[in-house]
Amino acid sequence: MLARQRQDMILDEVRRTGAVQVSDLVQRLGVSDMTIRRDLDTLAARGEVEKVYGGATSVLDRSTDEPGFEAKSVYQPAEKKAIALRAAEMIRPGTALGLSAGTTTWTLARHLDDVADLTVVTNSVRIADVLQQRGRTDRTVILTGGVRTPSDALVGPVAVRALQSLHLDVVFLGVHGMSTRAGFTTPNLDESETNRALARTGNRLVVLADHAKWSTVGISTIVGLDEADVLVTDDGLPEEARATLNEHVSELAIAPVAAADGASTGSSEETNPKEDDEK
Repeated sequence: MLARQRQDMILDEVRRTGAVQVSDLVQRLGVSDMTIRRDLDTLAARGEVEKVYGGATSVLDRSTDEPGFEAKSVYQPAEKKAIALRAAEMIRPGTALGLSAGTTTWTLARHLDDVADLTVVTNSVRIADVLQQRGRTDRTVILTGGVRTPSDALVGPVAVRALQSLHLDVVFLGVHGMSTRAGFTTPNLDESETNRALARTGNRLVVLADHAKWSTVGISTIVGLDEADVLVTDDGLPEEARATLNEHVSELAIAPVAAADGASTGSSEETNPKEDDEK
């Protein structure tokens, strides 16, 4: 097979599914790992895909672009793990918490095995499946119901009504983007409404967003930056962005990626809470 034919096949798969992984392409096309990586380099240089850790995704350049769950799962996996481990440290036994749909919150759900007696409300079938498959008898999982989006979130009036009468200790919110102007955003209008309803159920709101979300803007704002009690991000976030966010969020928690690599429990850099009289 000629290189151009191979690249066209890769591009077709990216357009069809939103993402490809190098390991899958090696098996499917019967070529070496390096050959696939060169093909991805060529496609990325032409602006037809975006290279990510272990593969490539479709190029997103509009505020309404919404990748599927599988496509998003290959973005910044090490950063998401670091963030999830840091967030898990905030959860105590007996907590009633909310988890919005998303790959970072899904990663958090996979690191809750050491926390007993949890009640978890989520609008994500994938998160509910993870929590149920753990086989814990001291865990209650409440799934909102609703219409399923490309990113596997359950949204719409059914989901919103299910959330309106709930009161949770803390809500962990995954987002598509964050910026000073737009706040925390999503490319899906229905998901934005549902996530706002979920955020209102929590006594405390913790936003989970890796550094690549900075300056990314979806079409709809979920909450403003100043509405987050805590923002958990990774140490890839530039210093100027940290300074800006510290002016808006009550507390900025920076999770070191290297410390989380291969770890089962997390640690983090010291957080940067504002003074009490500034909250």
